[in-house]
This record gives sequence, structure tokens and C-alpha cells, in this order.
Amino acid sequence: MKIPKIVKRYCPYCRKHTEHKVSQTKKKSPSSLKKGSKYRARKRGLARGTGNLGRYSKPAISKFKMSGKKTTKKTDFRYQCSVCKKTHTQRQGIRAKRVEFV
Repeated sequence: MKIPKIVKRYCPYCRKHTEHKVSQTKKKSPSSLKKGSKYRARKRGLARGTGNLGRYSKPAISKFKMSGKKTTKKTDFRYQCSVCKKTHTQRQGIRAKRVEFV
């Protein structure tokens, strides 16, 4: 997938269309600290008997329609405005094996 290094798009901070510099960042896995205090308390051996946190409430899935690992990752682009120098991200990523900036 080829993407231009400089794109003209809407800047939510300037509230107008300006030139943006495109860069790609690595997708980070979510941290275990973001899970919530009940989850962490349970990991430490505290907060006993607080339910199963929705783990075993559904029966096991016997058949998967789409099984197997995905071969690509979704793109994560950052756009930096050339006027105000503020950065904003794209709304949703597109699956691509390789991204090349032209």
C-alpha cells in the first residue's frame, strides 16, 4: 500500500484543510493496568467472591466459522498539521501487509 508523505486534509484544531505530514506508529497491546481495580485486586488474591467477571456465563463455542490468525495488521497513521504542528490519528485502519510512503 503506497501512501504520500504529505496529504492535504482537515485539521480539527485549525478547523480548515491544511497540509499534513503522515507517519506510522506501532499498534500497542492494551496494558493490564487498564483492566480496572477489581481485576487487579483479584490478581493479588484480594476481593474474593466477586463473581466470574463474565468469563463462564456463555457456553463454549464448538465451531468457528473463521478460524486462524490474521496475516495483516491494521494501519495506524498519525497526521501532523504543518500550520499548528498538532497531531491527530486516523479514524479506522485499513488492513495492509506492507505500507510504503511515497
